[in-house]
Amino acid sequence: MELGSWAIIKSTPSLLALLPLLVYLIMVFRNKSNLAGLIVGVIAGAILTGQGLKSLAGIFASSLGSFLAIIGIIIMFGSGLGYLMNKTKVTHSMVYWIVKGIGVNTEMKGMLATIVTSIVVCGLLGTLAGGNAIIAPVLIPVVAAVGLTPSAVTALLKVAGEVGLIVGPLTGVTLTTMAVTGLSYGQLMIWAVIPFSIVWLGSTIFAVKRIQKRLKGVEVYEITEDMIDINTMEITKEEKRTTILFLIGFILLVAFGVIAKLGTNYAIIVMLVLSAIIIISSRIKIDAAIDVFVEGASKMTNMFLVFIFFEVMFVLMGIGGGFDALGELLTGLVSGGGKAIVVILASLVGGFGIEAAAVAEITIVHEMFIDLVHGVGLPMSIWATAILAATRITGCLYPTANLAGQLGIARCTNMKEVLKASWIGAAALFTWVIIWAFIGPMIAG
Repeated sequence: MELGSWAIIKSTPSLLALLPLLVYLIMVFRNKSNLAGLIVGVIAGAILTGQGLKSLAGIFASSLGSFLAIIGIIIMFGSGLGYLMNKTKVTHSMVYWIVKGIGVNTEMKGMLATIVTSIVVCGLLGTLAGGNAIIAPVLIPVVAAVGLTPSAVTALLKVAGEVGLIVGPLTGVTLTTMAVTGLSYGQLMIWAVIPFSIVWLGSTIFAVKRIQKRLKGVEVYEITEDMIDINTMEITKEEKRTTILFLIGFILLVAFGVIAKLGTNYAIIVMLVLSAIIIISSRIKIDAAIDVFVEGASKMTNMFLVFIFFEVMFVLMGIGGGFDALGELLTGLVSGGGKAIVVILASLVGGFGIEAAAVAEITIVHEMFIDLVHGVGLPMSIWATAILAATRITGCLYPTANLAGQLGIARCTNMKEVLKASWIGAAALFTWVIIWAFIGPMIAG
């Protein structure tokens, strides 16, 4: 694609081509939806690059086969699978087994049950809000009985759920990070995700203990009718069989994908095969199962459209050479700064400056800094930590839709206390990023 005859941008690369991204970010920070911001951004990009209706239609058509579109399909399928898991009580069975296995009779065990359950379910479903919304009605009565406060539960659910998103082998966040860095799942976990998660969870537990000291007995849960008493739950033979078969299928499919080094597209087949296992084992009628799957997938239609519009906006910015111009500018600014400066700078820019759908945010940060990453010879294994920091810390610094959603799920109204806990986690993560920025490249070589 080339600049149109009536393009405002006359030569490339040009920083002016980044204006659509700036427009989008401004609208998001003014509490407009991602899609609304992207529509305006695409219009701005089309005007700047002089694209007519015909060329714009071609860009939209090609975007349907893009990487972001594939991730959108995977997320939709994951939501459909999640609805099937919920319908057949697979998720509830897993929550029951985890909580009963831990034997929640102390605050610490309550924290552990919350963390493990949220990581597992959100990691399997690939959604923070959806995963925690499923487990909350079962989990809250259990942890309330040992004295965990709503603020503590909210802080734990948010961080554990986000850890699940970066640990889960088939989540959009994991697949996108693997795709842009070229790392295998094992490499990503060892070099970036596991250390990052340990720091985040450890600092969050510290923050939650502070919350408990201050608010235990002051903040208390009111057990409502929509909550589930785990002591009265009964897992039927059919639900047990379906859950076991699902877990076995999941492990085998993921293992095969890792061993065979299959790409992102493989996740689509995994979702469909797991759905088939659930349908066959639970003996749901095929039409009813399809309706449930489609209902779940439809909940992510907005996200799919967001990814399509992001791809179109990226193409338009690419036509104007926006990221190329930014790369040249950043290279000049941090010339001689070395690998550590690149890691720290990318983490700061993402953490403080960009809030978007996580997959799109990863793509934005990667495109902004990749020339600089190559220029200083930063290993991808270390760059992965910067991507994690850039995309995860954003939601810790100020109230976001994700944070508000977790407050609702955990039946909490104390935004101030939860935000303080998030700040402690963010401070610990930034400290880790700075340390790793200097030590990591020496270890990775």
